[in-house]
Amino acid sequence: MAEMGNSSARSASEEYRARMLKCRTAKNLTHASLASLLPCSESLMGAVERGTRLPTESFTRQLERALGLNGELLELLPAIRGLGPRWFRKWPAAEQAARSIRLYELALIPGLLQTADYARAIFQGEPGAYPGEVEKAVNDRLQRQAILAKANPPTLSVILDDSVLRREIGGCEVMRRQLEYLLDMMDRPCITVRVIPLSSGATAGLGSSFAIADTGDGTQVGYIDSVEIGEVTHQTDVIQKLSERWELLSALAQPTYETEKIIRKVLE
Repeated sequence: MAEMGNSSARSASEEYRARMLKCRTAKNLTHASLASLLPCSESLMGAVERGTRLPTESFTRQLERALGLNGELLELLPAIRGLGPRWFRKWPAAEQAARSIRLYELALIPGLLQTADYARAIFQGEPGAYPGEVEKAVNDRLQRQAILAKANPPTLSVILDDSVLRREIGGCEVMRRQLEYLLDMMDRPCITVRVIPLSSGATAGLGSSFAIADTGDGTQVGYIDSVEIGEVTHQTDVIQKLSERWELLSALAQPTYETEKIIRKVLE
């Protein structure tokens, strides 16, 4: 999957939300009453403050006027908006706010579980990639993994197609270290990884990789991957279809203890 930004982008997003909450509560404004001053929808106001939507410059300027601020939020935007390709920027915000993430990968180890060398090999395979760009992308990908190091990390449930384990990315040694790292991450109580064996034949996951982030308050965000441009969606019907697809794949996936055996066999 594509990338979020660096640690400064992550902290800037959290700081934006903290300042917004502090100023809103200081003026005794609800989401609804503050939204009416911009104007915007109450749901959008709440989503920005929770971190499931990224703020735009226009929204931020209106918000500052409503809260009587003078650039305290605008100064954070450059770091926040530097979260990878424009079409992808909503997804890192959803990941950061998520209580749980369900993720299916068809071709690669998920970005949240990649080593630096594995990620580097992927980016080096991109058309027109040059060293400086590759290293920035690698750093961005590693910083994205910070959500798993939080005091209360989201639960991450991953389903992999078996071919992911057998596709040698970056050479034998890089792949060996990647699979060892995957096993280490599977020891964490918040992370589960399961594999769909090749013997399953045609599955509901052959079309593309996808993910579903759930904030725990009823908000769900979906992400559908593709070669050049992915799609971040809040559409209920689309997310419902992704959930149905997830359930079909989950029924085919091996349990975690069998998955561990499969990974160790590939390592051998």
